[in-house]
Amino acid sequence: MLHPSVQLYRNAYSGLSRQIWWLSLVMFINRSGTMVIPFLTVYLIDKGFSLSQAGFVMGAFGAGSIVGGYLGGRLTDSFGHFYIQVISLLLNGVMLILLGQMHTLLQITICIFIVSSFGEAFRPANSAAIAAYSDDTNRTRSYSLNRLAVNLGWGIGPAVGGLLANKSFALLFWADGLTCILAAIVLYLIFISYRSIQAGDHRDNAPVRIRSAYQDQPFLMGMVSIFLVGICFFQMFSILPVYYKDQLGFSKALTGCILAMNGLIIAVMEMVLVYKLEKKRHPVFYMAWGSFLIGASFVLLNLAPLLVVAVFSMVMITLGEMLLFPFMNQFWVNRSSDQNRGQYAAVYTMSFSLAIMLAPTFAAQAAHAWGFPILWILDLIICTVAAIGFLMLKKWNHYE
Repeated sequence: MLHPSVQLYRNAYSGLSRQIWWLSLVMFINRSGTMVIPFLTVYLIDKGFSLSQAGFVMGAFGAGSIVGGYLGGRLTDSFGHFYIQVISLLLNGVMLILLGQMHTLLQITICIFIVSSFGEAFRPANSAAIAAYSDDTNRTRSYSLNRLAVNLGWGIGPAVGGLLANKSFALLFWADGLTCILAAIVLYLIFISYRSIQAGDHRDNAPVRIRSAYQDQPFLMGMVSIFLVGICFFQMFSILPVYYKDQLGFSKALTGCILAMNGLIIAVMEMVLVYKLEKKRHPVFYMAWGSFLIGASFVLLNLAPLLVVAVFSMVMITLGEMLLFPFMNQFWVNRSSDQNRGQYAAVYTMSFSLAIMLAPTFAAQAAHAWGFPILWILDLIICTVAAIGFLMLKKWNHYE
């Protein structure tokens, strides 16, 4: 009974390149130090700023993430993913430490914008690196391994950050900054010998017509769908904890346990799930079902204000996430080339960044105006529209 399960996990993790494993280690180090952003609002209020001022700072963070995603993609295509990843991590670490030394609202706002810009520039470069070090036989699982590293890191960073915050908020900025710098050093030492195997260096003297991501209509349609799903999905980290507390009466500890299920299920199941599903059906099939399940998970909360319903809803949204995001990476990679992969990764990153910015505002306003039951229904409608958009890509032969 045990042997088939062990073999299944071995198969799911086999066949990935050494570079993909190293990239995942770098991502794990980086995300394990994610401490400042989860506690930034609490930190600002503790320093005497109002909630509206804290919201203004977080808005600057969102704006910086969009700028960083755009510039990161452009620079990746020009200079290659190796240099952009190293420089982004290094400068992000330095700016996080400096952020802890800022005192006025203007200083903090400007600094957080720069922090976010440097930090988000890493994402397109990292996505391009994963594409460069994988192939069609393992690319989806390569992105899933990277997501696994992100989720494991997120499980450690905020938890350690909470312990450090109890002693001193200043420690958060140093810990977060130093882990970014450590990740930059590890990436540099490991990949300096591989730096020629990257998107920015696959060039020759022959003229090549490069398709622009901003003029690729099927790709942009896919990004609209992912943005719509993101508007709903990222409510899990903003409005959903409020719902648990105010409507269901859950304690902070119980809310944290339910949210932690998301990362735990992904860590245990995603690689195996992707291994079993890839090549079995067209990727847009999984993308559409993933979108629908994310929307349905919110509507499920309307059944009854019970713990078992909340738990089942979290399992459903996690299943939708595991179906959508790994195969979504395959979509944009297949439409890009070595010469423009950073640009495609940038648009993909910016779609998420914009959704992260707007999700809390949309959800809060809708819940305030019409109540949570209507908000959950709206989420299902939005995700269903996104699912139809994904299916139309295949119907119109726009998935390459």
